[in-house]
Amino acid sequence: MAEKKICDIIFMNTVETTETAWLWYPYIPRGKLTIIQGDPGEGKSTFALYLAAMVSRGTAVENPKQAVRAPGLVCYQNAEDGVADTIKPRLERAGAFCDMVLFADDSREPIEILDGRLEMILREYRPALLILDPLQAYLGCGVDMHRANEIRPIMSYLAGLAEQYQCAVVLIGHMNKMQKTRSLYRGLGSIDLTAAARSVLLIARDPSHPENRVIRQIKNSLAPEGETAAFTLSPEGKVQWLGKYELSLDEMLEHENRSHQSRDAAADLIREMMPDTGVVAAKDVIAEAKRRGIADYSLARARNKLGIKTYKTPEGWLWKGECQEEPVF
Repeated sequence: MAEKKICDIIFMNTVETTETAWLWYPYIPRGKLTIIQGDPGEGKSTFALYLAAMVSRGTAVENPKQAVRAPGLVCYQNAEDGVADTIKPRLERAGAFCDMVLFADDSREPIEILDGRLEMILREYRPALLILDPLQAYLGCGVDMHRANEIRPIMSYLAGLAEQYQCAVVLIGHMNKMQKTRSLYRGLGSIDLTAAARSVLLIARDPSHPENRVIRQIKNSLAPEGETAAFTLSPEGKVQWLGKYELSLDEMLEHENRSHQSRDAAADLIREMMPDTGVVAAKDVIAEAKRRGIADYSLARARNKLGIKTYKTPEGWLWKGECQEEPVF
């Protein structure tokens, strides 16, 4: 029989009671994991960068002019957007102190949660906020995020780092298509992801006012759930806080469901109209999408998901399937 491991036994009377510290009460606790989830294009990354800017300035999320704490360091890891052409411009528009925002250059070797580099950042720089956008990019090669036995030790380790260094860790995740399940089960991957988080925020558009992005807290293990709030974007792409917002969770999820359905319909349309040559006139697809009532942003999201590339010709824009050779004009 293998020798059993010895563990430390602690009596509860020896434990010193502490209160939860908050980066943004009651939505984002310090020393814990928070998940921000929603469909692609709904504003998760935009809000995450706005949050990073407010922490870097020491100002309130609800009012960028109100100082609420000392400026804090932020580590923002993004596996999808360019640093120079997307991330930094968004931070600047949000008014971030860019000397307070850092990231680990993983262009040569992608960062994994368990490889020690995130722990090094937390130990050496002590950021107030760490953002992983999106979470699945940092789980590690070969990790199946739908398998609890693979996800649980990773999330436990990350939660331990958050607590040890009193860092608010925010994980950006997408939604699945299980439309008839509870909102807590709509996050992509194993339910153990949601179980490990102390707070879960859902971001979705208001179906009646799509320009408004609504933030709803659907889990809070440490305080009463926060009020539903919203923000919108100015023509320049700056976040404008709208404050308390009246929109039910059912209405938000109904929009999410319709968004999935519309994107799927758009993808079907592109496949239907794409000839064997793999090249189609963009104006023809757009015209047919309008005739079928498919929104422009749903068509754009479907095009990106299918890997369709665009080319400008003297006759107009062409769309080319991902597997086709570049057209010659």
